Amino acid sequence: MISSAALQSPRLRHGFFTREGGHSSGLFTSLNCGLGSGDDRAVVAKNRGLVAAGLGVAPDHLLSAYQVHSAKVAVVDGPWASDDRPKVDALVTATPHVALGVLTADCGPILFADAQAGVVGAAHAGWKGALTGVTSATLDAMETLGARRGNITAVIGPTISQAAYEVGPEFPGPFIENDPDNEAYFKPSARAHHWMFDLPGYLMARIIAEGAGQVINLGICTFGSESRFFSYRRTTHRAEKDYGRQISAIALA
Repeated sequence: MISSAALQSPRLRHGFFTREGGHSSGLFTSLNCGLGSGDDRAVVAKNRGLVAAGLGVAPDHLLSAYQVHSAKVAVVDGPWASDDRPKVDALVTATPHVALGVLTADCGPILFADAQAGVVGAAHAGWKGALTGVTSATLDAMETLGARRGNITAVIGPTISQAAYEVGPEFPGPFIENDPDNEAYFKPSARAHHWMFDLPGYLMARIIAEGAGQVINLGICTFGSESRFFSYRRTTHRAEKDYGRQISAIALA
């Protein structure tokens, strides 16, 4: 588990969990927390139980959504069954002892907290969710629960780095149309008409512009450390049939 000093508070529990220390085997070795993977559901449940214990919550109080690469947010006030997960990409709560989790394997996991107000959030931000505003929607939803935007800390966890994230020729257009300054997050790839995209850099700049009080990027690349992180892109390069997901989660004590 990786933690951030920016989220250290008696009122908070959080962690950017790695793939290490779980019960899964094979492609999913070992702390696979992805309910949508092809891993044995009972083993995934055991892994999620380890995460819940690490955060000091009951196993059924570690919650994650059915992620759809959207800008949709759900307000959480208690647990749900795993098959009743909302189709959203961010969760917020002001309810103690509920851990909000997001699952990633290259996309950006972002944990949010206004410790003073007692409001936390978690967002899954791939390129599509980032562009369409999942971070802004998360901040808005936290404000409805009593958070003050200027008091919110946001921490971007392990995410694929620009050096590993090649995109096609059609990719920069929507970002630059949204804001010409977004051209700064693309640099030419070694392959003609392709680009290297800085997803964590884009996310950090966007959250700052959206008014969060403090924004931290841990600067850890999921692609480059196979022993620590699952990576969808690494799986794709190898033509493997499936991949695990690591979880990042936050709770109010």
